[in-house]
Parts: sequence; structure tokens; C-alpha cells
Amino acid sequence: MKTILAVAGGALALFLTIAMFGGAGWTHPPMANKQTGFRGTGMDLIRTRAGNEALSDANRAPAPADPAEAGGDKASAVYQNVQVLGDLSAEQFNRLMVSITEWVAPQQGCTYCHSTENMASDELYQKRVARRMIQMTQYINATWKENHVHQAGVTCYTCHRGNPVPANIWFDHPVQGAGRFIPRNNSQNLASAEVGNTSLPYDVYQAFYQHKETSEDAVRVNATTALPETKGKPIQDAEKTFAIMISMSQSLGVNCTFCHNTRSVAQWDTSTPNRVHAWYGIRMVRDLNQDYMEPLTSTFPRNRLGILGDAPKINCATCHNGANKPLNGANVIEPYPELSRPTIAVSLPTGEAKDPIPGTETPTPKP
Repeated sequence: MKTILAVAGGALALFLTIAMFGGAGWTHPPMANKQTGFRGTGMDLIRTRAGNEALSDANRAPAPADPAEAGGDKASAVYQNVQVLGDLSAEQFNRLMVSITEWVAPQQGCTYCHSTENMASDELYQKRVARRMIQMTQYINATWKENHVHQAGVTCYTCHRGNPVPANIWFDHPVQGAGRFIPRNNSQNLASAEVGNTSLPYDVYQAFYQHKETSEDAVRVNATTALPETKGKPIQDAEKTFAIMISMSQSLGVNCTFCHNTRSVAQWDTSTPNRVHAWYGIRMVRDLNQDYMEPLTSTFPRNRLGILGDAPKINCATCHNGANKPLNGANVIEPYPELSRPTIAVSLPTGEAKDPIPGTETPTPKP
């Protein structure tokens, strides 16, 4: 009997071992390692070569359209209701419209935003949203060039990738267990892809991406002094900070050491330059959500809003799509200089001067 049990136990152990190695999601060589920090700190970006190739293929920028003539009549003189981009020539304007169609709605075509009966009409909400998104793109390239997007810049394709709605957007989550007699659960312990299915709070985006930073909501785990002079950071806030770090890690396809020296996570002088870029990135996302996305709440139809009636919003994954540099760092803005600066129509059909549309004034870089 003992022999039978031993054989059965051995067979079971062998089966479990095979199952563990065959189905546990191990990464197999050959590997492609890249050192991101100081020697000896283990600050490396580690992927398989096959994974690197797949990520690179999924983040290729489309070829730009052929340049258009800058001379001739302005778009605002040729077409009606050109509230943005009116100072481009008609040829430049048409080139950009064709490119935007390919970037955002290649299957739907022009009629995704425009009425077939009257192209100048604003009756479709998509057109009103697209106008504001063009302004947002110009704002990003003009205001955040130095501190985040740099020379590469962004276009509509950076986020949309050929889809009318970007794959990576987010909405506010309802707080679970918020009834009168049910204790709150700190928005955690629920399976949520946003935080890697950990037990960390799943409302991380609401906490750190939606609102501009004040001294009370800085993304920090520990105090800066041995004896904190402020009320400090409760453990719930620390958990939210860890949650946003997981969110950013997934968004960029990297681990903690891409930005931090894990021997001293809070220490800036041993962190990589990537941490500075990420610091500005968080603030850029807050800026865009507050000034561009949230004001569109009344423009979107109800079926495009979240369960709490909020507009779709941006996070790091919206642009990065799992790559530490969107579209492999390709310079996408150089062929489209009209998206690197605010451009507006300067006249109405009546010939009257038109005030700048909010958000199209020449921006002042923020600290």
C-alpha cells in the first residue's frame, strides 16, 4: 500500500511540475536586456526578443501624407465654419483632413464627423469633439514639448491608432460599499486591470490623473522629514501611490527600475531621467483631463459617458499603449507642423473678426 501511495504521489508531483512549467507564463530566452540605471543596481529593462519585436511592430507610426502647397486661398475662405485650422491653405487643410480620417476613422470615412448633407454642419457631436481634440493636440505639442513629448510630438494617431475611440481611456469608478450601513472598502480588493489585479485601490485614476496637484495630493508615499511637520500621508494614500505606479508600469511596459533605484525609491539623484519625464507626464495628463476632456461632458451623448456620467479621460496608456516611447519614439509631428502650434480662423463668413477659441491662444509653458 505504501508503495502504491509513493508511486501515486510521485506521479502527482511530476504532473504538477510539468503543469507549473508549461502553464505558469514563464518567459523564455533569448532575452533582450537594457541597462537603465547605474551599474550594479539591477536597474534593467528585461524583455524577450520576441516580445520586443511584437511591441515594436504594434507601435509603428504610419507614413505621412505627401506635403501640400502653402499658397492659394485659405481654408477659412474656401470652406464654411472652419473654426480651427482656418489659416492653412485649402490644400494643407484637405491634406490634414485626409490624414485625420486615416488616423481616427479609416473604416467610417469623412462621414464619421461630417453630415453628408452639409459638411459645414456641427450637428454631429463627433465633429465638435474632433475640433477640440485638434486644439488639444496643438496644445500638447506647443506647451509640453520641452518637458514631455519633446521633438517626437503627438498626432491623433498617437492615441487613436485607427480607432474612433482610443483603446485606453478611463471613466470614474463607483465607490463600492458606500451605502449608509456598509463600510467603505477604500476602493480596493476588487479585480481591476488598471492596477494589475492587485488588492490596491482601483480608483487610482480619479485620485491622481483627474485633478491638478496640490500640496495635499502629491504622489508621495513617505514624508520628507524624520518627524513630519504636516498631517502626513495615511496608509490609504500610500496604497493609491503604489496603485498609480503599477498603472504607469503597465502603460509603458516597464518595471519600477525604469525610473527608480529600488534601494531608495524616493531619492531623486539616483533615479533615472525617465522619472523626470514621468513627473511631467502625470501633470500633463492632469492638465489635459481638466482643461480638455472634462469640459466635453455635455458634448458627448450619454452612451459615450461613463456609468457615473463622466466624460472619457486620458491616462499614460492612452498614448504609450504599452511602449515606453509612443510609436517607438518616431518624430510624428515634423510632417504636420500645423499640429505643433495653435492655428485659428481669423474671419467669419460675414467678414467680422473672430475671437480666439478657448485653448488656442499661444500657450505659456507651465513649470
